[in-house]
Amino acid sequence: MITLEDLRVEYRTNPIDVGTGTPRFSWKIESDGQGITQSAYAVEVALDDAFDSFLWQSGKIPSRKSHLVRYGGLTLESSKRYFWRVKVWDNHSEESPWSETAFFETTLLSTDEWRAVFISAEDEDAGASSVGTLLRKEFVLSAGIRSTRLYAGAKGLYRATVNGRRAGAEELCPGWTEYQKRILFQTYDVTGSVSPGPNVLGLMAGPGWYKGDLAGWVGKRNVYGKRTAVIAQLRVEYDDGRVEIIPTDASWQGTAGPVEYSEIYHGETYDARREQPGWDCPGFTGTGWRPAAVESGDTGLLRPQDGPPVTEHEHFKPLSLFTTPQGERVIDFGQNISGWVRFSVQGTAGDRVKLRHAETLDAAGNFYTENLRTAKQTIEYTLKGGGIETYAPLFTFQGFRYIAVDEYPGGLDGINKDNFEAVAVYSDMRPVGEFSCSHPKLNQFMSNVRWSMKDNFVDIPTDCPQRDERLGWTGDAENFCRAAAYFMETAPFFKKWLRDLVLSQLPDGQVPHVVPDIFNSTAGPGDKIEAGACAWADAAVIIPWTVYTYFGDREILEEQYPSMKNWVEYIRGVAQDGLLFNVGFHFGDWVALDAKEGSCFGATPNDLTATAFYAYSTALLARSAAILGKTEDTARYRKLREDIGDAYRNEFFTPSGRLAAPTQTAHILSLAFDLVPAVYKQRTVDTLVALIAEQNNHLTTGFVGTPFVCQVLADNGHLDLAYELLLKEDFPSWLYQVTKGATTIWEHWDGLKPDGTMWSPDMNSFNHYAYGAVSDWVFSTIGGLDTDREQPAFARSILRPCPGGGITWAETKYESVYGPIALRWETGGGKITLAVTIPPNTEAELTLPKAEPGNIGGLDFAPAKGGAVAVLGSGSYSFEYPWPSGSL
Repeated sequence: MITLEDLRVEYRTNPIDVGTGTPRFSWKIESDGQGITQSAYAVEVALDDAFDSFLWQSGKIPSRKSHLVRYGGLTLESSKRYFWRVKVWDNHSEESPWSETAFFETTLLSTDEWRAVFISAEDEDAGASSVGTLLRKEFVLSAGIRSTRLYAGAKGLYRATVNGRRAGAEELCPGWTEYQKRILFQTYDVTGSVSPGPNVLGLMAGPGWYKGDLAGWVGKRNVYGKRTAVIAQLRVEYDDGRVEIIPTDASWQGTAGPVEYSEIYHGETYDARREQPGWDCPGFTGTGWRPAAVESGDTGLLRPQDGPPVTEHEHFKPLSLFTTPQGERVIDFGQNISGWVRFSVQGTAGDRVKLRHAETLDAAGNFYTENLRTAKQTIEYTLKGGGIETYAPLFTFQGFRYIAVDEYPGGLDGINKDNFEAVAVYSDMRPVGEFSCSHPKLNQFMSNVRWSMKDNFVDIPTDCPQRDERLGWTGDAENFCRAAAYFMETAPFFKKWLRDLVLSQLPDGQVPHVVPDIFNSTAGPGDKIEAGACAWADAAVIIPWTVYTYFGDREILEEQYPSMKNWVEYIRGVAQDGLLFNVGFHFGDWVALDAKEGSCFGATPNDLTATAFYAYSTALLARSAAILGKTEDTARYRKLREDIGDAYRNEFFTPSGRLAAPTQTAHILSLAFDLVPAVYKQRTVDTLVALIAEQNNHLTTGFVGTPFVCQVLADNGHLDLAYELLLKEDFPSWLYQVTKGATTIWEHWDGLKPDGTMWSPDMNSFNHYAYGAVSDWVFSTIGGLDTDREQPAFARSILRPCPGGGITWAETKYESVYGPIALRWETGGGKITLAVTIPPNTEAELTLPKAEPGNIGGLDFAPAKGGAVAVLGSGSYSFEYPWPSGSL
């Protein structure tokens, strides 16, 4: 029997904020049989859960498609709930029962439906202020309320309450976008918070990214505006069909709140004595309130939330409370995170709690904040007195493992660590991948990568969560996007961010170094253009392609294709003969160890790096064009890629086959992007191995070369060296960080040096995922799991484990869009065992390492490079065969 599970609309289960009139449906098939594929499906959408009033009956559609099936029925209305179900037929003509009924609700689908305006409790010129404000509106509702939805957004950050109850659990709303071009709004179900009679809608606002400090090293502020503003629209539907709207307008009241100061980088100052109890409840009669100002009536930039919201996740209790050699009272939470500390405290009015946040301690064991640069990361809370008070910041977040408690009621000796907890805060992405093996330090490394991803995927993909930066650096995101797809379902996350990349792209096609773009948007005449750097700007091409590859979301390719093409065409326009990208500013192999002392720029020539990535992006653009049916573009960019390759070889290889740039990264990129003439390939591989050997088998690569090195070595006959590099524990290496107690990935190989000194505090994050990009190789080669590029999203899995490095077992689990995939291998006793699970509606190409072709486990395996191969349908399988001792 086949059944259906995990019904989702636009990646979400029963969402209430679908922002499109043509949503896409997904489901997974569950079956205990083998070789099960879907042969047809039928989807029904109705106005009622009894399915009496249909909007769409697809009928039986012959298709294997079960992911992101587009709605094709009658026009959907805004603010309405719809019910849907699906059934399928398999390749054995078995028909499933109808799935359980699922639902989705549309949000406001048109900006014309907004009756609200942006209002503010700040003066028009409040650019220097960092206070939080309160706004309220009391209103009366009739009896017979069926449902109530709140739509809200802000210029700044906001929280909403209804009758004293918080709306939703989302944090840092509405998120960070190109505010001058689009502002997101959220949708909340607040039916349970309203009642007939008097009600109050409350809104709190803070500066956030909109008007607060940004890029502290250059002192950006008021990038988007000088005062916060909020917009909200409460929609109340009654049993008799009537609809009542309560919008933000000039009738609202506003005042300053207890948040006296709040900044993303610097923290928050909260005076609980300034709270006005009941301000967001009926019957309140406080003082100091005045009519709200209408900031703007223009709602044309409002767009529905289109990425996963930021929410609270893991909670950590302190591991220890101790006193440093300098006398600071410090709490260690054991994990470097992005988020905040929630604490409970009791004292008299006017008592204070003051906390500072840090990632690490210095060599002497003292609290270390120099690497924060200008970021203060400080929380100050003033008690109101009268009982236990609990607080967590509203409009800021910190990057930290440690906090220094500088002030506390009754003195620092009275601190009770059990009254504190650290809360991890990041975008609410679905976890998909897990890896574990017999090597504990490699397991810790993979945990560190996962945590650096979580900590830096806070609405946008940032470089770091602690210092005065926290920007959406395109190079970091491009570098890590494939690894990210193994850990989390990143398609919705990147879809949101890529839309802002398109909006920030310059008219000539250059892509900014950071998205949202806070540099070029505020640039004056003659200012340097902060855009167009290779590997950074290539995010415009590489990330959409990667998301499509791992999640099968063709819409992302369609939507991003003009941007992808514009970037490649920009390069073609400025490159020498349209082929050698040897102009402009480039970060190059950033923070490579072969850089000059005190420099972040690696030794690999920029024109080589830039041209290599130009070739790579052009190749991906051609493949994208083919998928989208753009025949002329496909041919054009395939030819361009060939020409770039020829120019690259002529420019960077000598007639005898020597690569002119004697760096590890130059050889890695040339091999990874297929830019080496076949006749020179072995020499290039041998030279790479020699360059690594010159460093006693260590890397000198930076952000650009590191992600590809293990794959290049493994693909070219040096799997053993790839394992050696991965598992080294001395400096510099990936596991060196683990031996130093790291719980996240460092920005520099030498962030903390063997002698205990640190890299310059000017740029030394201990939570920077870029060097964690090698984790995709851990998943795909040690774990043995990848997807066929021709059948993306694991419709056809590539299962090809490559045991080595002394690791005796490894297990990979992945929740694909079709269902769970699992592969476990273990060696010992002269044999190897493999267990494989393949979800229905997919197949897998399984290569058994070092196996002889023939019948293994009841299946016929053909000869293949490195072993024997067979194509398997869905189901669970196990295999066992001889494994020579010493093969590891």
